[in-house]
Amino acid sequence: MELRELKTTVEKESTIKRILLVDDSPIIHKLLRRTLEAHGYEVCGDARNGREAVSMYQSLKPDLVFMDITMPVMDGLEASGEILSMDPQARIIMLSAMGDEQIVSRAEELGIVNFLKKPFNDYKIISAISGIV
Repeated sequence: MELRELKTTVEKESTIKRILLVDDSPIIHKLLRRTLEAHGYEVCGDARNGREAVSMYQSLKPDLVFMDITMPVMDGLEASGEILSMDPQARIIMLSAMGDEQIVSRAEELGIVNFLKKPFNDYKIISAISGIV
């Protein structure tokens, strides 16, 4: 499936419009924002750590969160756990530069089944979203 076809499929089937980005890397924020906005999504917030993510999730109520695993202050697994305890229907895609099966296993225990490995491109980003629809 081409990126254009995938985008059309996601647009038709998805209620995802507003997305919260959580990563301590400004480069990742820029890359994700560029790709998401180019495909019609609104980036409603940018958090630099898990603590900010939990706070922003409460106030912004996004449709989807892209959550890095390794961050200062509070890591992505802990933040995801807090978000899911507040909103069991929260949709979270974990961003990971690591292939650590133990981390993936911990995330799956929280109920997270969507992962996006760094480095990623436009196709992988949009595909990850279509995987949660």
